[in-house]
Amino acid sequence: MESAGFSGGFLLSGGNDVDFMVHGLIKYELFGQELWITTTHVSVLIVMAALLIFAIAANRRMKRAEEIPGGFQNVVELIVEMLDKMVEGSMGKYAGKFVNYISALFLFIFVSNISGLFGLRPPTADYGVTLPLGLITFGIIQYNNIKYNKAGAFTGLFQPLPLLFPINLIGEIAVPFSLSLRLFGNILSGTVMMSLIYQLLTKFAVGWPGILHIYFDVFSGAIQTYVFCMLTMVFTRDKMPGED
Repeated sequence: MESAGFSGGFLLSGGNDVDFMVHGLIKYELFGQELWITTTHVSVLIVMAALLIFAIAANRRMKRAEEIPGGFQNVVELIVEMLDKMVEGSMGKYAGKFVNYISALFLFIFVSNISGLFGLRPPTADYGVTLPLGLITFGIIQYNNIKYNKAGAFTGLFQPLPLLFPINLIGEIAVPFSLSLRLFGNILSGTVMMSLIYQLLTKFAVGWPGILHIYFDVFSGAIQTYVFCMLTMVFTRDKMPGED
């Protein structure tokens, strides 16, 4: 299938097929298994490189911080203050222990979600990216559950009635899947919708689809980032003692 053009992050097929930019780029073998480096891997590396460059630039700028900030320093301080307030509002006195993880998670997911604006296939439109994020969150939740509740982390599965153990267990196991599927499904649906729009309206897709990108990439991407991080904090905080 030959590419007829590139617009808004989607390759437009010369035929009737719709291309969602899921391509194998490099094939290799490992332990007798055929594996591929795909567009998702490339997008993840680009997102990580962009965040790393931003972090290094921010670190150097803050080492030479001015009393009256301007330009780039203002942006960095605004991002840090916003993330600090978000984490503190949900985690309370435990915010200091989680602010680094939640901030890194927020930035990675948000930049991944809006990467379609820059011609990439959003990494979060691949379940192979969102599932590990859900599993990491699940590990943090259960670690804090055992750390603060000790044996209660296990006996709580039998509360309020022993017969509810299967339901409680399923509820705990479902957390990483519900988190990852929610993020994956919403971002993938936006990717599919924009690809269909560009394919079906190829001759007219000049300029105006940018409005749809604002919704599917920016607005929806920001909402899904916030939801994932907020649920991570809520589930984790729920396993920890109260403020008193």
